[in-house]
Amino acid sequence: MQDSLDFATLRSAYSKGRDPRDTVAMTYDRIAARGEDPTWLHVVPRERALAAAASLSGIPRSAPLWGIPFAIKDNIDLAGAPTTAACPAFSYVAGRSARVVEKLVAAGAIPVGKTNLDQFATGLVGVRSPYGVPKNTFDPRYIPGGSSSGSAVSVAAGLVSFALGTDTAGSGRVPAGFNNLVGLKPTKGLLSTTGLVPACRTLDVISVFALTVADALDATRAAAGFDSADAYSRAEADSAHLELAAAPVRFRYGVPRSDQLVFFGDGEAERQYRMALDRLKALGGEAVEFDFAPFKETADLLYDGPWVAERYAAIEALMRDRPGDIHPTTRAVIANASKYDAVAAFRAFYRLEELRRRAATVWNSIDLMALPTSGTIFTLEQLAAEPIRHNTELGYYTNFVNLLDLSGLAIPAALRSDGLPTGITLLGQAWRDGWLASIGHAFHRSTGLPLGATGAAQPESPVLAPTPTGSIQVAVVGAHLSGMPLNGQLAERGGRLVRRAKTAPNYRLYALAGTTPPKPGLERVADGGAAIEIEIWEMPVSQFGSFVGLVPSPLAIGSLEIDDGSWCKGFVCEPAALKSARDITRFGGWRAYMQDSAQQ
Repeated sequence: MQDSLDFATLRSAYSKGRDPRDTVAMTYDRIAARGEDPTWLHVVPRERALAAAASLSGIPRSAPLWGIPFAIKDNIDLAGAPTTAACPAFSYVAGRSARVVEKLVAAGAIPVGKTNLDQFATGLVGVRSPYGVPKNTFDPRYIPGGSSSGSAVSVAAGLVSFALGTDTAGSGRVPAGFNNLVGLKPTKGLLSTTGLVPACRTLDVISVFALTVADALDATRAAAGFDSADAYSRAEADSAHLELAAAPVRFRYGVPRSDQLVFFGDGEAERQYRMALDRLKALGGEAVEFDFAPFKETADLLYDGPWVAERYAAIEALMRDRPGDIHPTTRAVIANASKYDAVAAFRAFYRLEELRRRAATVWNSIDLMALPTSGTIFTLEQLAAEPIRHNTELGYYTNFVNLLDLSGLAIPAALRSDGLPTGITLLGQAWRDGWLASIGHAFHRSTGLPLGATGAAQPESPVLAPTPTGSIQVAVVGAHLSGMPLNGQLAERGGRLVRRAKTAPNYRLYALAGTTPPKPGLERVADGGAAIEIEIWEMPVSQFGSFVGLVPSPLAIGSLEIDDGSWCKGFVCEPAALKSARDITRFGGWRAYMQDSAQQ
């Protein structure tokens, strides 16, 4: 058994005097021992990596990733190294590293090389590359998963401590499941995509593969942050809650109806999934069945809709002028873009919003979803016979996630009777990355599984922040409602929607002047009031103070009377601001007012 490269083991070694150059040398010796290896498309020269390790003497040992070696999927830029996206004709040498790579290096991490992928990040299989196929770390007869195949293999094989992947349709989750790894797919906009070759720019996220949940969260936290150069970066990235805490005592996990669970004839995969659900229940979870239909229909839109045309847009010149330089299966998938025009695109956008509205109601009854990371796994031979159909089947539980702006965490669940790993994926609303990690950490610890394919045991758990002992309910009336611009401030603090309600019939609602984003003001009146639609959210008491601190004048948190006679903390407004505001009480709520305004 080789020395483990998980963060805790390395940090312990460094605290006892190990030189990070020794870690780099060990990493390169392991890479060399594998011989010709399609896992890698470019390995940083050994001398350059050793020099980077030596330069850590100028960075405090307290830096979050001090001396941690990592790999980079080869559609993400590393200064001075080629970026190919697994297409030789596309290759260029990056003049600057991607923003996330810069942040990781500044945190003390050491880049080792660039890893193989399904060409242009199109695929969940890991075989669509002219550079060869990275070997599944448990059985080379099986696919490694993609598109982030090389990144997953490099971590599972113990060559690096963590790796950057990307995820548009499941590419940061499926390879994790096939290689006994943690795959953290962050909320879109949490990690900058500056320096990423896009697949679908509106959906792409940079993801993290690691041996433990704690490691994945540490790397994500170091890489996260708002980037004004990235049009899809979000301001909430600077305040996202990414601290690992003890799992909540109780939580509700959603499971699709039995008739909607599909395992493509793989009875062992189904058995392991049922056992994983039992493990969640033992950790304090309550299973809640939900209708998977809107999520499945959303998933179908990804490759049977205008998002295929978005993939075409990313490599338009190459598809037009040199199509023969593109992998045949990749070319066949992206060529379907010709079926979609602007009319078809808008129809798909409209349908997505309808599905988003239907899907949103599911979160009223659950805190997270617990899904198979994949319904099955295929051999290389099986995939060669049906390359597109089997790829589509692997996306059954993954393709909808980015379209619906969800956070995700793939976790090892068990080793099957045939020796292959199987995984489970936890999905939550946007900005619940840290909260999911707390449950995922407890789940992974409970399995007792070794790390990746290394055979190394899981390290001792880090000291965790205590589980909040209490919660508080807050009534929101405007920009914090579900789907509204500031709702992320609730989600990132562990908030969950408890119910939709109305105030007692003695309030008036106003549209405040000059607020960005637009916000309403709520006033309690003695006469002429009405019942106003609200949502009641619950959050840990420990997060309430930071939430209140975000509330700008003239708004404040006071007490609201609910239509059932109870009272709840909620948004109120200073009376002076209402003198210049527009009375919109007749709409009965902020959402109806905003919808009416959009139609004007």
